[in-house]
This record gives sequence, C-alpha cells and structure tokens, in this order.
Amino acid sequence: MNLISMPETTCRNVAASLYRQMAMTEIPESHRDLLQSDVATLATIGPDGRPQLSEVWFIYDDAGSLLVSLNTSRQKTKNLQTRPQCCLFILDLAKPSRYLELRGDAVVTPDMNFVLVDKVRQKYGADVRMHDGPDDLRVVVTISVAKVNAINVGA
Repeated sequence: MNLISMPETTCRNVAASLYRQMAMTEIPESHRDLLQSDVATLATIGPDGRPQLSEVWFIYDDAGSLLVSLNTSRQKTKNLQTRPQCCLFILDLAKPSRYLELRGDAVVTPDMNFVLVDKVRQKYGADVRMHDGPDDLRVVVTISVAKVNAINVGA
C-alpha cells in the first residue's frame, strides 16, 4: 500500500482504520459470547522458536481476566516461563469463519490454594489435578491482552 500516491482523504481514512486495528484491546460485544466457549487454542513459543499449540480450558472472570490452569510439567508452561508471548484463539464451532484471537503476554503464578482449579471445576465439572503427577504444581496463567482480532468472515 503506497500512502504517498493516495489522495489526502483516502490516506487519512486508511491511517485511521489501521490505527483502530492496532489499538483494539477491548473485546467487542459481537464476540463476547465466545468467552464462554468450552475450549480455546493456546499458542506459545517452543524452545526451538516454533509455535506450540494446545487445546485448553480457560476462564474469563468477572474482572475481565483470561486465566488458564496448567501444571508445571507441561511444555506450554515451560514455554510461557521462558517466553511470555502467547495467543489464545477461540473458534466459534457453530460458525468456523467467526473467531476471536487474543494476543498478549502471560504471567505464570502458583495456584497454591487451588483457587483457579476450583473455578475450572465449576465451569467444566472436572478436577484438573487428576492429570498432575506427584511432583507437579498447579499454576495460574494470566494473559494480559495486548491485541484483539475479532473476525467474522462474510458478516
């Protein structure tokens, strides 16, 4: 796109559109229902620098935080501790051309009192600790969203 050769009005409109796309950190109302989805894809950066994707259960809480409960033996936990950049991708399973991409940085903290584990149990009816080994610890992954892409192809 060559902004220099465009008329001034067109150039301003293109710049405003690009700014809105870059600055979008709020999840639009049109896609908020996806925050109640059962699963999302968590993308992290592996030790070899390549993406690693995993389906995860997640919680979007009343404070607007995106939370994932993991244990310390998982590769995605190790990836996030090394490189916090991540993406949570939520696909509308009823309409796959509609999705929410939440890019940001993760903060990994201990879940010593299993507060998030209990929230996951309430939402999904399962105790995620059943998948933990004897030396595993539970952690809370809090994703700080830096960019939101709310897509609805053909809308």
